[in-house]
Amino acid sequence: MSTYSNGYLGLLDKMDDLFPDLFSWLAKQYDPSTGGFYYARSSKTIDGLIPDIESTAQGLNILIRNNLLDSLSADMKEQMIVFFQKKQDSKTGYFFDDNRAMRNDEVMVHRAISYATGSLKNLGAGPLYPLPMDQDTAPAYVKTTASYLEKWKSIDLRNSWRGCDLFANSCVYIRELKEEQQQVYLNQAVSYLKSIQDKQTGLWGQGSLYVRISGTFKLLTFYNKFRLKMPNPECIYQSILQCLRTEEAEDMCYIRNPINLLSYLDIAIPPPDLKEIIEITINNMKKFKKKDGGFSREIVCSPSAPNVAQVKSGEYYPDMPDPVHLGLGLEEGDMNATTQATLIRLQLYQLCKKEILPLPEVSEFHHYLSKY
Repeated sequence: MSTYSNGYLGLLDKMDDLFPDLFSWLAKQYDPSTGGFYYARSSKTIDGLIPDIESTAQGLNILIRNNLLDSLSADMKEQMIVFFQKKQDSKTGYFFDDNRAMRNDEVMVHRAISYATGSLKNLGAGPLYPLPMDQDTAPAYVKTTASYLEKWKSIDLRNSWRGCDLFANSCVYIRELKEEQQQVYLNQAVSYLKSIQDKQTGLWGQGSLYVRISGTFKLLTFYNKFRLKMPNPECIYQSILQCLRTEEAEDMCYIRNPINLLSYLDIAIPPPDLKEIIEITINNMKKFKKKDGGFSREIVCSPSAPNVAQVKSGEYYPDMPDPVHLGLGLEEGDMNATTQATLIRLQLYQLCKKEILPLPEVSEFHHYLSKY
C-alpha cells in the first residue's frame, strides 16, 4: 500500500460524486447516423451541423478511460471508423470538418490529424489515404530544420496558451519523419525551447499564471509525444502551486492543465501539498458541472466556438482564426470540458497511486444508447 493510498480515499470519493449522469449525457451526444459525437446538447438544434472531429475523438477518449471500448458493438466501432475516414481529404491527406472555417485554423487542422489518426488506431483501423507529409502537402516550413526554426521564432507568445499551442501543433509533421531525420528536428526544437524558457518560473511566454501554465501544458504535449524530459520541473511545480493558491480558474482547461503537468513531471509531491492540490481541484471542478450531466468549458456557459476560447474577453492575440461554432453558447455541458474532467479524475487517482476503476454509471451506458 502506498503512502498516498489511505489518506486520499475520501477526497477521491468526493471527486467521483461530481460525475452523476455523465454517461447519460454522453450517450445523448452520440449520433448513430454519422458515427460521431456532438459537442453540446444545443449542437443538435443547429440546422445542418453534424458531429465534428474533436468532439468525436474526445467522446471516444471518455469511453476508453472507462474501459468501454471493448464492449462497444462491432456496428458502433465501424460507424466511428467510417466517421473519421470520411473526414480525410484524398488529395491532401488532411482531415477536415464540414465547416469551411475550420480549414483556416491551423491549430484545428493540425490537431485533427492527431485526433483522427489516434482514434482510428484505437478502433483498430487507419487512414484511407497517405498523410500530408507523404503527399507533399505539408506546409513549406517542414522542408528544413532552418525553416522550421523560423516558423517557431515567428510565433507570438504574448498569450502563452495560444502561442505554445501553435508551436506544439506545428510539430505534428515531425512524427512522420524517418527516425534519424526526426532526431535532428527534435534536437533543434528542444534547444530552442530551452533558450526561451523562463528559468525562474519554468514557464514559457506571457500572460497570467494560468495562461502561462496552460502554454507550458501545450508544450508538454510536444515533450510527451516524443518521450522527452521537460526542463526545470521543480520551477514548474512551484509555479503551479502559486497559481492554484492565488488565481481563479475561469476555464476548465485551467483545472486540467496543471494536473496534467503534475502527472507528467513525475516529481515527489509532499502529502500536504497533494491534499491541497486535490481539494482546490475538486472545488474548481464543481463550478463547471452542469445540470445536463456534462461539464462546461467556462463557468457560466459553454463557449459556442472553443477554437477561439483561449483568448478571453479583453485579451488580444494577433491573427486569431474565425470562430468555428459547434454549439449555441448555452449554460450546458460540452465535450471539450467533459473529456477533460474524466482525464483529471484519472490523473488524480494516478497522483495518489490508487487503482483507477471506471465510474459506477459506466454499466448503464449501453442502456442509455439504446434508449436515446
